[in-house]
Amino acid sequence: MTAPYWLNPHIPDDFPDVSLALRDPDGLLALGGDLTVERLLAAYRRGIFPWYSEDQPILWWSPDPRSVLFPDKLHVSRSLRKTLRQGRFDVSLDQDFAAVINACSEPRPDQPGTWITDEMCEAYLRLHQAGHAHSVETRLDGRLVGGLYGVAIGRVFFGESMFSRVNDASKVAFITLVQHLRQYRFELIDCQIQTPHLDSLGAELIPRQQFTDLLSRYCNQPGLTGVWQLDPAVRQALAGQNRKDRTGGDGH
Repeated sequence: MTAPYWLNPHIPDDFPDVSLALRDPDGLLALGGDLTVERLLAAYRRGIFPWYSEDQPILWWSPDPRSVLFPDKLHVSRSLRKTLRQGRFDVSLDQDFAAVINACSEPRPDQPGTWITDEMCEAYLRLHQAGHAHSVETRLDGRLVGGLYGVAIGRVFFGESMFSRVNDASKVAFITLVQHLRQYRFELIDCQIQTPHLDSLGAELIPRQQFTDLLSRYCNQPGLTGVWQLDPAVRQALAGQNRKDRTGGDGH
């Protein structure tokens, strides 16, 4: 078997071993299949995610190394802690998943198009309705200005995309998510691809084999499905009660 492998459309868990993924482009493993709830959950459990453009077949990826964040290694800078203490943003969970994914799908200034197609939006809305996909909304004066969404399986959260219309809005959403996940003993956040934005919050690269080993351990543990709500203890932590986060060298 050689990558990329064409998936059987009738078998939801028909994925090859991630070790067969291409090195160039990094992580391309398979093509085709569909975006049913069953296939998406099977993919995430194996460390695979879909990423493709409107004019392409569904492409499935498992890059090596993998960007992840361990919740206890969250890095909150001094400036971000100040923003959180000011309480300018109102943050919620699972209140408007559709608005978040639609905002994430809007083309960015440095990108000609979007990989979050209508087909992808519909698929993740189904995942959300099934209790597996979740959103974080950041509002300023009642207006949605930032947020993110992803998929939760067991004690792993697989981040998919985030957006920000004002400074720090997506970072506040991410920090809120991590605090929430800590509350429910999540062990790992998949960030997929390395970015300076996520690195600044504590994300790191680990080998793909280590990543899939962690998935085997944590995806099978009891998880948190259904509609998520923000715990009052998390709101207290965001207001500056929790001082355990590393502050970093220069505080930026």
